[in-house]
Amino acid sequence: MVLAIFVSACVAGVFAIEKFISPQAPDHLLALGIAGAVGFGENEVAAQVRLGAGRRLDSPALVADGYHARTDGFVSLGVLLSAALVALGLPLADPIIAMVITGVILRITWQSWLTVHGQAHSQ
Repeated sequence: MVLAIFVSACVAGVFAIEKFISPQAPDHLLALGIAGAVGFGENEVAAQVRLGAGRRLDSPALVADGYHARTDGFVSLGVLLSAALVALGLPLADPIIAMVITGVILRITWQSWLTVHGQAHSQ
């Protein structure tokens, strides 16, 4: 699961760099914003369920999966914010937010690694 989160960070980083090199504002901003809001809500509910169950069951893999769901939620929130800022006339916000999302995903990757790695050594 940690590897999947790390791969997500790498993909997000590549797309963010590409957006700086070839800037292109996203289209259909209202639909993009709605999708971001819905995605955030659904992923946060999934994260809460998985994190809670993972802690109750002492399952590092389930906790890491919860962090992955939370990562997806932050990405969705970033999509919502990007759509709003582009709609307000700030097209550079899109690649900047993409870089911030990459950083968030890398941080969650590290937290997940520590969770799984720490549990492996304590058993």
